[in-house]
Amino acid sequence: MPTYDYVCNECEHRWELFQSIKANPVRKCPACGRLRARRVIGPGAGIIFKGSGFYQTDYRSASYKKAAAADRKAGEASSKKSDGKSGGATGSGGKSTGESKSSS
Repeated sequence: MPTYDYVCNECEHRWELFQSIKANPVRKCPACGRLRARRVIGPGAGIIFKGSGFYQTDYRSASYKKAAAADRKAGEASSKKSDGKSGGATGSGGKSTGESKSSS
């Protein structure tokens, strides 16, 4: 059942009401008691899926996304620095010493 927003045209009181989709709109204002209330059509609500098929990380905040992007850039910068240095585990041709001996 949806929650509807109402406003009174007389006293401008605003409230929400949880009611069936088939129910008639309420006309009586709970604040002033007059029959001047109307249902307000709002922008709707954001959809949040809950259940085992969705992950909490699917809906991260903007600050989290900024921090993750900064970490990603820092990781790329450090990997570029390490790519320039030659390591002892690879021989010529980019294969490790263990891979070059087996050719059967």
